[in-house]
Amino acid sequence: MIETSEGGRDVDRMEFLLTLRRRGIGDQAVLRAMDEVPRGRFVDEGFAATAYADQALPISCGQTISQPYVVAYMTEQLGVRPHHRVLEIGTGSGYQAAVLSRLAREVVSIERYRTLAGQARARLAALGYDNVEVMVGDGFLGCAAKAPFDRIIVTAAAEEVPQALLEQLADDGVMVVPVGPHNGPQRIIKLTKSATADGGGIAREELIPVRFVPLLPGQAQEL
Repeated sequence: MIETSEGGRDVDRMEFLLTLRRRGIGDQAVLRAMDEVPRGRFVDEGFAATAYADQALPISCGQTISQPYVVAYMTEQLGVRPHHRVLEIGTGSGYQAAVLSRLAREVVSIERYRTLAGQARARLAALGYDNVEVMVGDGFLGCAAKAPFDRIIVTAAAEEVPQALLEQLADDGVMVVPVGPHNGPQRIIKLTKSATADGGGIAREELIPVRFVPLLPGQAQEL
């Protein structure tokens, strides 16, 4: 589905989808979700012309909206199904949550900046994505009150995998998180939680190198 209501940028959107396919995104449900969500609604006005370029863009509070390939790749690695409940750490613009909302039954997204959380809620509501709940809080703590989650995605880099998030992952659940030093090499890590007779275990797989803003503890005091 190519919309015609975003400043005549149909060609940009077609190239956007072709780029994702060329770079190896093959899950048709993920590609449909990326097509359905109007990325132009999630970027600042000054970057509207490059909304569909395969690059990260700055947003408020010193944060970024991830490049489309990384959004699609992490979403594909999660393997989201229609009955799943998903926890997202780092709402940002709300774009990743919007993509997840097209695939999952429910999305809970945690953001440490009130400004970003409010902006994301407004965007998601305007687009009718009513299966996403945006909460202001500490991403390291997740959302124990609503756990367990079938899938967890972290959209900021942690120096180590947050233990609280692992504890909120359901049996047979999957978590995708960038891990590495804040000013050094980072890599997306895929963790799969298995329910076994000996109490369960975590399978760890290292995926592609990335560069994300840091995952910081606590709720931001301002903004």
